[in-house]
Amino acid sequence: MEDDLFQSVYDAILRRDTCYDGRYYVGITSTGIFCRPSCRSRIPKRQNVKVFGSIEEARQAGFRACKRCQPDNPSQHGPDAEMVQRIRGFIQNRYSESLTLGEMGAALNLSPFHLHRVYKRMTGITPARELLHTRMEAAKHLLVQKDRTIADIAAAVRYRSVSHFSVVFQRTIGCTPSEYQIKKELSSNGQHCD
Repeated sequence: MEDDLFQSVYDAILRRDTCYDGRYYVGITSTGIFCRPSCRSRIPKRQNVKVFGSIEEARQAGFRACKRCQPDNPSQHGPDAEMVQRIRGFIQNRYSESLTLGEMGAALNLSPFHLHRVYKRMTGITPARELLHTRMEAAKHLLVQKDRTIADIAAAVRYRSVSHFSVVFQRTIGCTPSEYQIKKELSSNGQHCD
């Protein structure tokens, strides 16, 4: 049984999979450090790995916490997952502003390159794509409100021209803002359009 557990955890190390993060910790005998199985540090040799069921076990065996993956941090998935949440929150709160990767990095005290790389690795999309998605979702929400013009909505989601907003909206959503308004109005009235 222990060999099966060790192999499963070691496979997670090789894949840098987060499935065992917070459940098991790996001590690296060659460095004296313990990590999360998903740690992005250099993959240790199999013979240098010990699996622990808790942080206390790893510490009692003489290991200290990795500074990169911070296994003693209470977040289940570590600092990268926390960083993604911070970036998402920042985008959600400030999507209506002109945002560059440099400005996001400066506001979150991260280098733009590191922010971009970690976000893409953890989510599969870039921060710019997340910003676009957030703006389009906000635009969809605003388009169903009858008291707003498309020009107002374009400005609210940080597009300087209605034509540029319309092109981006159509490319992303699959219809123009006006068509979206009509479809939503018809569906709210119980009518269907094809």
